[in-house]
This record gives sequence, structure tokens and C-alpha cells, in this order.
Amino acid sequence: MPMVTIQVTREGTKPGTDSVTADEKAQLIKGVSQLLLDVLNKPLAATFVVIEEVELENWGFGGLPVAEYRKQLAQK
Repeated sequence: MPMVTIQVTREGTKPGTDSVTADEKAQLIKGVSQLLLDVLNKPLAATFVVIEEVELENWGFGGLPVAEYRKQLAQK
């Protein structure tokens, strides 16, 4: 029984959105489940997919909180 966890940032993929939409999540679940079926022959009914949204202030890059990293990148 495979269990896949997908972490995405809580930022919209389109202007005016602040999270991944329910439709986008459904597409991720379907696609990952199908991939496990195609590659490992794992049945869809036995595959669990968990999507975790990470708030902007809870991750970083390059040794900095991501908001600060992006500010510095924009100034270059």
C-alpha cells in the first residue's frame, strides 16, 4: 500500500489565489495514483495521497526565509 505525501507552498498558482485549488489537488491525486499503477502496478484503491500546504513563513531557501530570499533576489 503506497502512501505519497506531496508538499506544496500555500501560494496560488494564478494571480489572486492564495492556495492550490481543489481541482489542482484532485489532478495531483489522480496523476500520482495513476503513475504508481503504471510503474509499480499498485492498485488505485490501495494508494493514499496526502497533500500538505506549507505556509510561506514556514519554509526558506538559501539560508533565509523565502520572503527575504525573494526580496534579495528582486534587488539584484
